[in-house]
Amino acid sequence: MRRFCLLWLFTLLLTVTQTASAELVVVVSAASGIEKMSRDEVVDLFMGRTRKLPNGTLAIPVDLSNTNPEKALFYQQLIGRELAEVNSYWARLRFSGQGMPPIQAENADELVRLIADNKSAIGYIDRKKLDRRLKPVYIFSQTTP
Repeated sequence: MRRFCLLWLFTLLLTVTQTASAELVVVVSAASGIEKMSRDEVVDLFMGRTRKLPNGTLAIPVDLSNTNPEKALFYQQLIGRELAEVNSYWARLRFSGQGMPPIQAENADELVRLIADNKSAIGYIDRKKLDRRLKPVYIFSQTTP
């Protein structure tokens, strides 16, 4: 039992360390024509307050799945809320017919593919996963939010 607890604690610590070291960036397709976005614009898109990108096209926000620790980090950095609070927010909006949450990608590779293939898509990834198909439009600072 003690070994199991130690193994579990080590795994948890490793996950937290990896998540904390992730430097998230908000990205769009390199072909989107969007150069930069403000924090408020990103908040409005991912919280369903607006449906358009700065260039006027309909936005398709893409989230990672709830099992991905970067999703919790993203919302903590973006709006200072826990993932459970964000999920509750979307449940209320969905139930009242006032909005639908961003579509979900199972992992970062799927998210990159979805965004790279669609000029209207926007999402977030660890900066280390950036490639030429994507353009960072918002970079979190150490003091965000």
